[in-house]
Amino acid sequence: MKTTAIALVLTSMASGAAADGAGLRLTDIYMPYHDAKARAAIWYPRGAGGTPTLYADNPVFLGVDATLDADVAPGDFPVVLFSHGMGGTDRAQAWLASELANRGAIVVMVNHPNSTWGDFDMSKGVRHWTRAQDLSTALDMLTDDPALGGHIDASRIMAAGFSYGGWTALSLGGVTGNLEGIVGVCTAQIETMEACDMLLSDAVSMQTQDPPTWNASYADSRVTQVAAIDPGFVWGLDGSDTAALVPGALLIGLGDNQTRLSATNFDDSGLDALLPDARIVQLSPAFHFTAMPLCKPDAPAILEAEEDDPVCTDPPGTDRAVVHSAIIDAISEKLGL
Repeated sequence: MKTTAIALVLTSMASGAAADGAGLRLTDIYMPYHDAKARAAIWYPRGAGGTPTLYADNPVFLGVDATLDADVAPGDFPVVLFSHGMGGTDRAQAWLASELANRGAIVVMVNHPNSTWGDFDMSKGVRHWTRAQDLSTALDMLTDDPALGGHIDASRIMAAGFSYGGWTALSLGGVTGNLEGIVGVCTAQIETMEACDMLLSDAVSMQTQDPPTWNASYADSRVTQVAAIDPGFVWGLDGSDTAALVPGALLIGLGDNQTRLSATNFDDSGLDALLPDARIVQLSPAFHFTAMPLCKPDAPAILEAEEDDPVCTDPPGTDRAVVHSAIIDAISEKLGL
């Protein structure tokens, strides 16, 4: 296991997240097990044509430059299947997808039904296996796409994600759930581990999920790499749950002992000890929501008024652009970009 703890020095790094020009296509994918369509954002190295646009811009978050429906640049490219966090969307990590595409990757981001902002039903969203199925379905679509399918480097297909999506990436790469383990931990730490009260509530009732379904493998044999940013559902696992994970996973943690979320702390949960060949990158100062987009000056006040702070209130000394740059660099290195 290679662990890199990075105290982010503001003068030593420049953010690559502001680079622009990546190709972007927006589409809908029918997910039969949801009986619903899911929106997907496909980022890719840009060729000729297309329409320049500012994507994912709103009063709170800064958008990123993209070129809608441009041609694909010549060549074969690694693929990143990216899963957003609980209540997130593809827009939340567009800063990451656009820069990976600028560096030479195809990135597919799916808005998962039932656990996406504006489409949130955690009684269904807790069925974590459907998220892995979403990404496998998206990879099927990409492979069959006449414009993009011929540009896939099948030796470099990465499952990646943030928060709940980090678990989705680990699942797609071979980790299996352990319902008894995580329910046991949640029951014991419900007051200190974030989201456990919701997961164990009557409305969600994780503890009454079907164990064989929860604990089954949802690995996709086409996935060759995994990168998980502050992954959720990392408690209560044992060696049998991680034995089939693709080699050399990348785990990126956000924050230090004072600012890390308990729910995504892969050190305290013991996940890191179960993955001796993983590369672990710990970024500080930061916290969980530092992986959200760059915030506009009025964002903290807007979110506070909506009782949604501290999404834009990072720990003292944090430069969110620098943290983003470190994440981009770590994933790019893993992909060989």
